[in-house]
Amino acid sequence: MTEIGEPRGTSAPEPDGGEPLRLCLLGPVQAWCGERELELGPPQQRALLTALALRARRIVSVDELLDALWEEPPARAAAIVRTYVSRLRRVLEPDRVHPTVLVSSGSGYVLRLPADCVDAEVFEERVAAAGRARALGDPAGALGLLREACGLWHGEPLAGLPGPLAQAHRARLVERRLNAAQAWLEAELETGRHAEVIGELTVWVSQYPLLEPMRELLMLALYRGGRQAEALGVYADARRALLEQLGVDPGPRLRELHLGILSGDPKLAAPAVPPLPVPVAPVVEAGGEPVGSAPPPPAQLPADVSDYTGRDELSAALRADLAPDGPAMPVVGLSGLGGVGKSTLAVHVAHAVGGQYPDGQLYANLRGAGSLPADPGEVLAGFLGALGVADAALPQGTPERAALFRSRVAGLRVLIVLDDARDSRQVGPLLPGSRSCAVLVTSRAWLSGLPVTRQVGLEPLTPEESVRLLAAIAGPERVAAEPAAARRLAAACGFLPLAVRTAASRLAARPAWRVSHLVDRLASERRRLSELEAGELAVAASFRLSYDQLDPETARAFRLLSLADGPGVSSAAAAVLLGRPEPVAERLAEALTDLGLLSCPYPGRYQYHDLLRLFARELVREVDGEAAGRAAVERLLRHYLATVAALYRVVRPGYPFPDLVAARPAGAGSSGGSSTGAGDAGAGTSGTGGPGEPEPAGPEFAGAAEGLAWARREVPAVLAVAGQAALDPGGPLAVVADLTLVLIQLIDLGTAVPELCDLAGRVAEAAAAAGLPESEARARYALMWAQREFQRTRQARSEAVRVVALARRTGQAVLLPGALVVLALTGLPHCSDEEVAAWCEEAVALSAELGNRSAHAFVEGMAALADLAVERPESALCRAERSLAAFRGLGDFVGQVHMLYARATALHGLGRFEEACRDYEECVGALRALGSWDRLPGVLVSLAGSCRAAGRPARALEAAEQALAIAERVGLEHRRANALSAVEEARADLGERGRGRGCLA
Repeated sequence: MTEIGEPRGTSAPEPDGGEPLRLCLLGPVQAWCGERELELGPPQQRALLTALALRARRIVSVDELLDALWEEPPARAAAIVRTYVSRLRRVLEPDRVHPTVLVSSGSGYVLRLPADCVDAEVFEERVAAAGRARALGDPAGALGLLREACGLWHGEPLAGLPGPLAQAHRARLVERRLNAAQAWLEAELETGRHAEVIGELTVWVSQYPLLEPMRELLMLALYRGGRQAEALGVYADARRALLEQLGVDPGPRLRELHLGILSGDPKLAAPAVPPLPVPVAPVVEAGGEPVGSAPPPPAQLPADVSDYTGRDELSAALRADLAPDGPAMPVVGLSGLGGVGKSTLAVHVAHAVGGQYPDGQLYANLRGAGSLPADPGEVLAGFLGALGVADAALPQGTPERAALFRSRVAGLRVLIVLDDARDSRQVGPLLPGSRSCAVLVTSRAWLSGLPVTRQVGLEPLTPEESVRLLAAIAGPERVAAEPAAARRLAAACGFLPLAVRTAASRLAARPAWRVSHLVDRLASERRRLSELEAGELAVAASFRLSYDQLDPETARAFRLLSLADGPGVSSAAAAVLLGRPEPVAERLAEALTDLGLLSCPYPGRYQYHDLLRLFARELVREVDGEAAGRAAVERLLRHYLATVAALYRVVRPGYPFPDLVAARPAGAGSSGGSSTGAGDAGAGTSGTGGPGEPEPAGPEFAGAAEGLAWARREVPAVLAVAGQAALDPGGPLAVVADLTLVLIQLIDLGTAVPELCDLAGRVAEAAAAAGLPESEARARYALMWAQREFQRTRQARSEAVRVVALARRTGQAVLLPGALVVLALTGLPHCSDEEVAAWCEEAVALSAELGNRSAHAFVEGMAALADLAVERPESALCRAERSLAAFRGLGDFVGQVHMLYARATALHGLGRFEEACRDYEECVGALRALGSWDRLPGVLVSLAGSCRAAGRPARALEAAEQALAIAERVGLEHRRANALSAVEEARADLGERGRGRGCLA
């Protein structure tokens, strides 16, 4: 089995109705969507869902499912499994076209439910957390977790399910329940709750009369409750049952307990659980002598919020971390951006563990995010005063006060909460030296240098937790009335607790507002932060505290790095945005990460929280100005253009487009006026230095492998920034059009084609509106090929007509052959065979005149496909073989893959099916090596067709089913439809007509 990773914090999946899914296995198998139970169908279908749930987030093969459901699978078992999966998908996600919960993967299926959506997994997590809490000396925390774990059960696990897997797991789960129940009841007895558990233990003993540990606990509870005779009766019953059913006497532990009860062994008495005595330091005057009565222990914690929501697992872990009497003093740090909920979580956890620190709880707001952070010496003076040290006895210096503080709390159980620390230097003097104490620190910055036992980088709430917080403040009825709007509101807040709390407070103060009304008000990114203010709650003000601490260079980096849309910026992109060497840019980005203003999901990439990005962009407009921001984005676009062109050179060596876009001078990149000539050279500049500025140098990739690795990492960011610039009326539209043209290689690679199609369409329309015909031609050229890739024949042909006209008007002859060959490929059935052939010949002749071997080989290969459409297979084969030979000479691996496909298709048309199969198989292997998943389904369908014609129906079915699985995974509907037809045809050849629809599962 293969583990399918889930991001941390993943919430329960939600069907279109908006309610989270939950699956219950600890009793009769049930699924719930919110408060509504789902109809899961017959027992065998429930058993299949259970088999997937017991291995959630992992691929379960069809063979494993067959073994789980049947001792001896029937002949049509695989088809039955597919039927069950199809039915379950309709139940779990009735309104989804593409399933996201129960998905196909490879040769099996995956149930993508987070651990907190399956009660069996929640049970195991609670039991494990209880073990950790007990090991760390937190019996109360362990008891609470065990109660939660045992409370999840509602009957016999997997009740009523057939099949070997259900039988095996039922026994395992029952055993786990018994162990957990025993641990829970033992913990109850340890806290003196013997009277309360007698009834529960009696039920367990009646259900499991031979289970000696439960007998022991019941005897002990009865004895401690003063019911000695009944305790002895339990032993007599146990002895009789064991002799009658097993022919054995009770075990040594039960016999020893029996003797202890008879003799009144004091070790069996209930543990003493009165409040612990509180050792309090006496008040000390200047001479060092105690005076007066001892003050009460300090209890300085702020009030816990009544609507605290979420982070249950983290809270439990922190409580365990702060348990006293460990090998070292617990020092726990919470860091994260302003508004993420550090202080609220710290106070909540501190209240939860405060009872374990009876000698006092000290609290200080260190004001680290403000302009006047608290002085450690003043904080120590407050702490010492709370511990009974008179003002006259306070030493003058901070080191001396720190030493006295460590002396006063030595051996005492004191909890210290240091909120909003600036850095480790501020915190250091405030740390005790005794392991009997514990410290909880919050800070926006990562607290490097502190002797922390655990440091947590706090993330925003999950979507589900955010909606719960919204309901707790604004009112559950309002949220329940508009669940979809509530989710959109939480998302607009970036799931940041402060933002959610602020939005909810605005709703609470305005009963007439609907949730959707506030969502509409937050829709504008430019006014969102101003809307997120309510009384003293203000998201922007919280962010401003962190920003005001930055030195000028770091503040500039914080502003400018926010300008790029997409999944963050790489260190190389950061260098371009800042106009600094990459090591300097990376140092600045790392500094912002340490301060909690950026996150670093993996080395070399940096991300903003959505609201923090909006705040930084407001600062760009306020401090740097629109022109400077636009210039930085254009620098990044030119860097991406140079890099993608360099990628083109190693992926498609010899192709003319990289040289075409490199010929445009800097400063010819913006929209904003009509063209002065056939091209776009007079379109203006966005302030990057004006005409004559040298183009940014792209990286020199060592080979295609290195270039493709860069593309896998960076293409989403490139597309995002290009799309962002395309929407900017004053942006560098010509640069974006050039970038779109060289991104056409994504079609060759079978990567991000839908995104490219969307980008090309937007750029083409913007260029047309701005009067930039040269740029429009380049964008429409990319759009034309993307539309053809999606088999949108009418749209592709329409774009080809436009490209031909624009290319001739602007003198871009290099675009003409490709556009003409698309006219040929899309000509039928509207045009005659002669017209199609004429376009082919014109395209090939033009490409030959241009003198570029790579472009000519590509056009001739595409013409081969057009030849096939008009039933000229001999001509097609000759063209494909010439093209293949040319690409081999150029070292163009991607071109060779295209021409292998063209030759295979020609061979199929000539009836040479075995040879066609060999070329298709080679093509499939090459596409897998390239990771071109978007292209694989089409080639596999063609392979299936040739295999059928060659009399190899089994291989045809295998190829067709692979095509269907990949098409479903990458979400290409046109590929999926073709693959499904191929599956139907192959099954019909095998005498299984009508069963192909089952592959939809």
